[in-house]
Amino acid sequence: FVFKLTAAKQQDHFFQAAYLEERDAWVRDIKKAIHCIDGGQRFARKSTRKSIRLPETINLGALYLSMKDPEKGIKELKLEKDKRVFNHCFTGSSVIDWLVSSNSIRNRKEGLMLASSLLSEGYLQPAGDTSKTAAEGLSDTPFLDLSDAYYYFPDSGFFCEGNSSDDDVILKEEFRGTVVKQGCLLKQ
Repeated sequence: FVFKLTAAKQQDHFFQAAYLEERDAWVRDIKKAIHCIDGGQRFARKSTRKSIRLPETINLGALYLSMKDPEKGIKELKLEKDKRVFNHCFTGSSVIDWLVSSNSIRNRKEGLMLASSLLSEGYLQPAGDTSKTAAEGLSDTPFLDLSDAYYYFPDSGFFCEGNSSDDDVILKEEFRGTVVKQGCLLKQ
């Protein structure tokens, strides 16, 4: 799950993701940033909290931990759609249902706003074409309150059987050298 980024000064940087979908998401986002900059547009990250006016009293990190609670959190399932099996994931509707039942929100509209924040801050990841299309901004909201929109926790062990990533072709290459700095990627 490694990909290489070559800088303008011919410096190679290698990044390693925890799993295939994470690698593909990073490659997609980096390509978008490069396209934006090459097109002469200003590239800037926006804080989700500011862009959707999320109240300061909401702690997304604590909410995420509650959602992952094995007993009281969102149940991870094995779901099937279009001859593909998604392991360790859940539906958009189940996220909103859980937020309502845990008294985190007052209504489903607030739930969409909060779930969109969790998605934008990287606490939730889209799985499957429906949720990925929405997350890429091709829908009214980045998060979908639908039973056929699948999501997963980034550290859940999610994988999809029968999945092929044809939109991003990553060439296999032999990696050698010394690790200069080791860390993990954090999507903002």
